[in-house]
Amino acid sequence: MPSIAVAATEGMPFFELAIPCHIFGFDRIQTPPDWYDLRVCAIGTDGAAPRTDAWFSTRTPYGAEELISADTVLVPGSADVHGDPPAELVTALREAHRRGARLVSLCSGAFTLAATGLLDGRTAATHWMYASLLAERYPAVTVDPSVLYVDHGDVLTGAGSTASIDVCLHLVREDFGTEIANSLARQLVAPAHRPGGQAQYIETPLPERRDDSLAPLLHWATERLRRPLTVADLARQANTSPRTLVRRFHAATGTTPMQWLQSQRIARARELLEGTDLPVDRVAEVSGLGTAANLRRHFTRAMGVPPIDYRRSYRAARVA
Repeated sequence: MPSIAVAATEGMPFFELAIPCHIFGFDRIQTPPDWYDLRVCAIGTDGAAPRTDAWFSTRTPYGAEELISADTVLVPGSADVHGDPPAELVTALREAHRRGARLVSLCSGAFTLAATGLLDGRTAATHWMYASLLAERYPAVTVDPSVLYVDHGDVLTGAGSTASIDVCLHLVREDFGTEIANSLARQLVAPAHRPGGQAQYIETPLPERRDDSLAPLLHWATERLRRPLTVADLARQANTSPRTLVRRFHAATGTTPMQWLQSQRIARARELLEGTDLPVDRVAEVSGLGTAANLRRHFTRAMGVPPIDYRRSYRAARVA
């Protein structure tokens, strides 16, 4: 059972504290028996219950000791991006990382991770509003203001607010696989998978009219991934021109129709590699990536490892 510690500090944003508690904190439909052991750890409050930036306080029996011993440590947004984080938290994060913990920041929590020095020489994400300030305060960190999250394996930084949901679902996908992550996303009524490189700021977050929603089209497309869909096919289904579709697609998802289709096919291939014994050529066919060679090329580019190695590593991790 993987353990997750959430660092609770005085004045932290409530939303970024609530998201990991909601996602990791209790069993759901199809939750595996070895689901996370979540502990909220009060840090830098001298034993007092830390208060959020709203009217809530967090009473917890856990502190720095439990945080240091956790498998994953989540750092919600910082109470003051212009000031220094609690020294006790910085020390605890360094010790947790030294022991092998995965460190994850949500929103402005990147400022806290940057203060540990563990982001030096790496690319990091944070809320786009704070990107320039983070780069100014910590010049050794390369700040990408456009992406949803950046995963270095041992350290992960996420963008603002609802991107925290994407980060948490990404962790579930890494720890328990695509099928569990997709099931959880459906229960949360959240996108099953938004790649970390997707834009965090969408020019038109909500369509002007309800019938402008791309949701029916996206559902239609995900049911037909094995077909060689084109922009013209999607535009025809949406009853619009290809040029209009591309514009609406970018406004709604931050990416292009073909890039979105490719990410969905990679996600489908990943799910099949994890949950079935289908040979690679069949995985390629069912996911819509065509041939085994095409699957290897695109999957390796997206995941960093070939499909066979991914399946072997995933199953070895699940057994361990």
